[in-house]
Amino acid sequence: MARTTPVKNAWRAIVWLTAITVGFTVLVGAGSIFGTASWAPKLALDLQGGTQIVLAPQLESGQTVSGEQLAQAVSIIRDRVDASGVSEAEITTQGASNVVVSIPGTPDDETLKRIQASAKLEFRPVLYTEVAGTAVAEETPDPATTDAPEGETATPEPTLATTPTATPTDASDLNWITEALFDEYSNFDCSSLDNFSVAPADEALITCEADGSFKYILGPVEVEGSTITDASSGLVSSSQGISTGQWGVFPTFNAEGTTAVADMTTRLFGFDQTDPRNRFAIVLDGQVISAPTTQGIITGGNPQISGSFTQESAEILADQLKFGALPIGFEVQSSENISATLGTAQLNSGLIAGLIGLLLVVIYSLFQYRLLGLVTVASLIVAGVLTYLVIAYLSWRHGYRLSLAGVAGLIVAIGFTADSFIVYFERIRDELRDGRSLTGAVEAGWKRALRTIFAAKAVNLLSAVVLFVLAVGNVRGFALTLGLTTVIDVLVVVLFTHPMLQLLSTTRFFSSGHPLSGLDPNALGAVYRGRAQFRTPVAAKNKTGASREAARRQTIAERKAAELAGTAQDSSSDGKDS
Repeated sequence: MARTTPVKNAWRAIVWLTAITVGFTVLVGAGSIFGTASWAPKLALDLQGGTQIVLAPQLESGQTVSGEQLAQAVSIIRDRVDASGVSEAEITTQGASNVVVSIPGTPDDETLKRIQASAKLEFRPVLYTEVAGTAVAEETPDPATTDAPEGETATPEPTLATTPTATPTDASDLNWITEALFDEYSNFDCSSLDNFSVAPADEALITCEADGSFKYILGPVEVEGSTITDASSGLVSSSQGISTGQWGVFPTFNAEGTTAVADMTTRLFGFDQTDPRNRFAIVLDGQVISAPTTQGIITGGNPQISGSFTQESAEILADQLKFGALPIGFEVQSSENISATLGTAQLNSGLIAGLIGLLLVVIYSLFQYRLLGLVTVASLIVAGVLTYLVIAYLSWRHGYRLSLAGVAGLIVAIGFTADSFIVYFERIRDELRDGRSLTGAVEAGWKRALRTIFAAKAVNLLSAVVLFVLAVGNVRGFALTLGLTTVIDVLVVVLFTHPMLQLLSTTRFFSSGHPLSGLDPNALGAVYRGRAQFRTPVAAKNKTGASREAARRQTIAERKAAELAGTAQDSSSDGKDS
């Protein structure tokens, strides 16, 4: 016998759900075997503990930290930490100047670099250096055009006048190099350079490459890092659009920065100055990260910066530039491990509360819907498995960590998920009271229930999204789990609950209206008369329980119609008697 279309659709939906579940299982399983994944979700700071880093500002003489600068620094550092994949981190202020970063677990070196590097970026012209560079800077090439060539350039050591004869006219003027400054440069040891070097923006700077291999005298700041609006990393392409295999960083400047970069590169390139005076240094926290040769005038506001970058270092710098340069520089004052603020006991209490809530939902479902309530239980189990797999996957691939607030979101979701099943079951019962067969009631009830379910879940999801966007810290964890379970709830209702009802409606136990099925016609206020057909219950002076149930569930219109019919019947009887 060929399967009916609803049965085919039901099996198709169940196959899709199985494929999704198996897919996540395989991903997490493969990650645990060949990667760093784990079947147990990572825990947040309040449940596991972690590392606390205190950042102290590096200030010029007489400079103080304003509340606005501190708030801006906290926001930028939070964005950096989130970009590194660390979830449920806490970034707060301490006193009037320090920033405290608390990270769950033990952060890796790359995450620490993102936090510790202040990313106070500056672009300064190179006045003098002892070693030639190999990096270049140019306009991001268009594969369809050919620009200036790139590559290594010879950099003969220039003759310097250590005693200036005039006031500097621009940032590349050698009159910035005084005799005292050159003497300081000659005796400067790169190994003595701090992690963060403070220098006034309108003065020359003596500094080195981050690895200490190059030593520079740089002119005043010409372009501020705060003018960068976006940044990305990737492989550098040649003017023909061919990848060079070299990693680079691609910043995008605002209008002010675009003008400043164009003015700087016009001077450095247009005057045909010899190396190193045709180069500019990209200075991060007082250290040179790249000193490219100017290969052309950069007017588009989005140059490409290449140098001795690795993939990791390019990604870190791009993240730092993308989220903005800090208004002030910071150094790590202390770094220490901290214990969990809530711990295992509170986590266990939350899980016990969740199990109690789940048990109450199961008891209510079985009491109200008899064996039909088993569909609710099975749906909750499927939703729980999917939720667990998705959280494990997010922990592995996106650094998500489960906090106590997130656990609370999962517990609340149990009731929200059960609501969907209750709405659907009640719609089916309403259709049965109208005299439909069980298979017809399942399909008709589904069409009516789906609109209600979608409307309710849309409100839940909207609330979760707004809360996630506007909140910070653990509240975002609650919003994330709430939104995640809302999406999974709809998925389970569509791909499991409804298909299971379609299949059960074809079984004799449920279609016959067995008292234990939850679809007993007597309990629903209708009288079963065989082959899944119902008739209106016979009126009686002493109402039975089924008749009272039918009367109780009548709408206002139905009650008025019944009253009018009763009045007409009484009038007809009186006429016959007379």
